[in-house]
Amino acid sequence: MTEPQSTLWIRRFQPRPTAPFRLVCLPRAGGSATFFAGLPMLLGPEVEVLGVQYPGRQDRRGEPCVESMAELTGAVVEELLPWTDRPLALFGHSLGAVLAFEVARGLTGAGHVPAALFVSGRRAPSRQRPEYAHRLDDDGLLREIRRLSGTDDRVFADEELVRMVLPAICADFRIVENYRYEPGPPLDCPLTVFTGTDDPKVSADEAAAWREHTTDTFALHSLPGGHFFLTAHQERVAEEVTKGLPPLPVRYRDPARRP
Repeated sequence: MTEPQSTLWIRRFQPRPTAPFRLVCLPRAGGSATFFAGLPMLLGPEVEVLGVQYPGRQDRRGEPCVESMAELTGAVVEELLPWTDRPLALFGHSLGAVLAFEVARGLTGAGHVPAALFVSGRRAPSRQRPEYAHRLDDDGLLREIRRLSGTDDRVFADEELVRMVLPAICADFRIVENYRYEPGPPLDCPLTVFTGTDDPKVSADEAAAWREHTTDTFALHSLPGGHFFLTAHQERVAEEVTKGLPPLPVRYRDPARRP
């Protein structure tokens, strides 16, 4: 079978043709696939990493941003179908967490139950809060990003860079803040949640509520930091992702691999 190739949507980092699992990484609001480019070095040879690149940023900056979670979910599911020749696990942070959940539902509906779901920096879909950051002007949006304590202050010194990323951030905030969970059957895959102890966007109860969204195993890891704690804990997160994957498919098992 011919191996699928990277596309505008899907970036294949360090191809591993014999890896039994693929981990699909979905970025935060305003983020890009390249955030996950170093992840393959932290994971073992059993995991191939795919990063999803949303329109409206980096090499896709000239494309219009997506308008809704439903539109984004549909596009990502369609793009991932060629990659389902091997078990797919999903990892998403913030906006990416909600998207990963909805993509997991979409893949399940298409007959491809994910191997595992990993979500970070977002409350459970069934827990709603009013959010209006996407309605702020540029100055207000920058204050909100600073409040989340996830951006190096040096970024704000580069006005051109700020102007380049704000439209994508605002568009992504609009998607996730207008998202409304539609009740449905829980997923049938392992679900692991990561949350920052000082994240103003996610309380302990809201993180624990993800338990309602799977019939399989569930794990919750609270790590020091705010909304963007992920950057400081990549090694720990990679370790827990490796642990959270299911046993190897039979055809990949041999005495030299993990059980």
